[in-house]
Amino acid sequence: MALGARRRDWVRCGGLAVGVVVAGAVAGGLVVYAKLDGNIRADDAAARELARYEKERPTSLVKGAQNILLIGSDTRAGDGNAQYGRDSGTERSDTTILLHLSAGRHTATAISLPRDLMVNIPSCLRSDGNRSEPMFAMFNSAFETGGSACTIRTVEKLTDIRVDHHIVVDFHGFKEMVDAVDGVQVCLKKPIDDKAAKLKLPAGRVTLDGEQALGYVRARKSLGDGSDTDRMDRQQRFLGALVNKVQSNDVLLNPVKLYPVLDAATSSLTTDPGLASLHGLYQLVRGLRDIPTKAVQFLTVPRESYVYDSNRDQLVEPEAEKLFERVRRDAPLAVAAEVPRDSDSKNRNSATGGKENSYGHSGKDSYEQSHDYGAYGHGGGESGGKRYGGASASSSPAPTFRGNTADEVGCG
Repeated sequence: MALGARRRDWVRCGGLAVGVVVAGAVAGGLVVYAKLDGNIRADDAAARELARYEKERPTSLVKGAQNILLIGSDTRAGDGNAQYGRDSGTERSDTTILLHLSAGRHTATAISLPRDLMVNIPSCLRSDGNRSEPMFAMFNSAFETGGSACTIRTVEKLTDIRVDHHIVVDFHGFKEMVDAVDGVQVCLKKPIDDKAAKLKLPAGRVTLDGEQALGYVRARKSLGDGSDTDRMDRQQRFLGALVNKVQSNDVLLNPVKLYPVLDAATSSLTTDPGLASLHGLYQLVRGLRDIPTKAVQFLTVPRESYVYDSNRDQLVEPEAEKLFERVRRDAPLAVAAEVPRDSDSKNRNSATGGKENSYGHSGKDSYEQSHDYGAYGHGGGESGGKRYGGASASSSPAPTFRGNTADEVGCG
């Protein structure tokens, strides 16, 4: 055989081999895509119910800004959830966070809504097809009454903030997510030995696996002061640590690391139809990956003990409305571990039997501290810094709320 002919044969074989590899990669990619895409459950029932009440829902005020309601369900149904207690056939929202993404995706602000907050819950469609009566009850009763649609409508009526998307995750899904990133490191001031939470951990820095992380974020009796406020603070610190882990390990840029995270995430999610696909989730994640950890903020809605029951919560006004108004306008806000108090304010609400006001006071001005962060997203402005918490270029100072950012690592 001539040398030229042999070379042509090698070229043909090489081209064929490359073609097979490429075809295999494409086919494998399609299989992976189809698997991940098929994992996500679309909450079509909630979409239909929300469409029914579209005319009464708030409108979005700022183009590009988004509000996503994250709901942690305490259902005992489903894979691995039965071990956490008996299932009465209903489920409540164990954790609810309103995530605000600024226009331009410069900041992310996660606002925890206490499950014991007393709120007006509208008439909602029950799972049996009947409609409930409007009621004044604990916030997490909304999810038990009418699922995610009822929770969204309750949040919108409470805050006058439009919820653009929602995501529901259960206990098993949370554990899988933590395990998919090989655990999350937290710092503990004291050792933990909590049989109910199945936790036994030393003091100092500890890397929690999924099971330990679930016990850590849900425990109340053995950690902190036993209040729901303390539990929410702990959840926020953990989520900040999770954000740090994902960003520091380049999970979003490494396909080998990203696949197990995506598989765990998509297998555990129920979302609105707009997010119920890899494309929808990718569009969301793409906007988040470049937000610096110092611009990822966590706080709890201003709350205090309910005047008629110290085991329940009520909003602190006008602080709560000021927070909601800034979110509606995509205006800047700041967070700090400690917020200045009025000299005559009290650390406890005297009518509550000792349950702490989330700001340690009931005054009008002490929850705020004026800051000038400069024009948002630019290096200009008098302070030469950035304005976190919104994309508004308003010259008014950003109020400070009690909370923390994802880059703040502390023991708790």
